[in-house]
Amino acid sequence: MHFNHYGGEAARLAADLVNLTEPPRPDDLESLLAAHGVVNRALTAAQATEVWEWSRRLAGCFGRQDIEERCATVNALLADASSSPRISLHDGRPHLHYSEVGADAAAHIRAVTATGLAYVICSADPDRLGRCARRGCALAFVDTSRNGRRAYCSVRCANNDAVARHRERGRASQPRTHS
Repeated sequence: MHFNHYGGEAARLAADLVNLTEPPRPDDLESLLAAHGVVNRALTAAQATEVWEWSRRLAGCFGRQDIEERCATVNALLADASSSPRISLHDGRPHLHYSEVGADAAAHIRAVTATGLAYVICSADPDRLGRCARRGCALAFVDTSRNGRRAYCSVRCANNDAVARHRERGRASQPRTHS
């Protein structure tokens, strides 16, 4: 499935922010934002803390939940990110920006990630905002597969889970011996 930059890529950024395991340093966030094509990515320590707190709120958008709950969660994020979309020509082509002119990087990240999650819910499928099914993982991901049935954050987790299920079946089928 192909998403536009401000939809799918912003939702993938949201998933990567959710998957952070500790409050990030500004330099760590800058490289993550660069990997997602975010231009306005210079953060102060206070802004990095804001992004960390925002990422904890984004976490509620991933995994199994009913559509009403997911929409309510994203609507609350959109309200708190409150900015008006506008058309920008900064690179010569008209495209939408979701943060105010002059917004700091943290405000931009809030606006873009909230909008990206809304885009996936409305333009693709709410269930594409998933959590890894492998026991002990639970990383957030955006399902970009053609059929929308992805259950794991990565091929590695899918393979590890398949191997674990195979070994469990093997143990279950072995006759038990008494000593």
